[in-house]
Amino acid sequence: MTAGTNGPGWPGGTGVPGGGDRPGSSPEDALFARRIVQLRGPLDEATAGDLAARLMYLDGSGDEAVTLYVDSPGGPLHAAFSVLDTIALLGVPVDTVCVGRAEGTAVAVVAAGRRRHAAPHARFRLGEPDVSVSGRADQLQSWATYHAEQAARLAGALAAATGQPAEHVEADLAAGRWLDAEQAQAY
Repeated sequence: MTAGTNGPGWPGGTGVPGGGDRPGSSPEDALFARRIVQLRGPLDEATAGDLAARLMYLDGSGDEAVTLYVDSPGGPLHAAFSVLDTIALLGVPVDTVCVGRAEGTAVAVVAAGRRRHAAPHARFRLGEPDVSVSGRADQLQSWATYHAEQAARLAGALAAATGQPAEHVEADLAAGRWLDAEQAQAY
C-alpha cells in the first residue's frame, strides 16, 4: 500500500482519503477518486489497517464497486485476515486485479474479489508466510497450534474462493506452487 507523502493519513495529507483530480493531487488520489485502491508491497499490519480503512471509507461513500490492485509478496496471516474480513463485511463489491505478483497471503486477497483479474504477466505463489518466533517451549507449542489453525483458515478461504478441495489447496500451499495468470484463472 502506498502511503500519502504530503502528510499523515490519506493521500494529499488532508486527513481525508482521496483528493480527486484537483491540481497537485497525486496519482493515488486520482485512483482513489475513481474507487481504486492498491496493495503494493508487503502486507504488514500497518498496510492492512490502512487498506481496510480505505475500503471502509469507500463503502460508506457510495454504492459502486471498488477495485483493488494487488502487487504484493504477502505477509503475516493476521494482516491478511484483517483485509479479508473487511472485504467480507463491506456493503459494496470489491473486484481484484493482480498487476504484478501475489504471493502467500496476497493470493487470498486477490481470491476474495467478486471478480478477479490478472495482467498477462502476473504471477501467483501459493504458500504460507515465513515466520520466526522465540519463547519458552510451552509458548512455542501454543503459537504452533494457533498458526496451524490460521493456516487452515487461509486454505479454507482459498478453497471456498476457488472451488478447489481444501486438501488440494493445503498441498499447494505447502509446496509453494507458482501459477501464471492463465493457470491461476483455471485454478
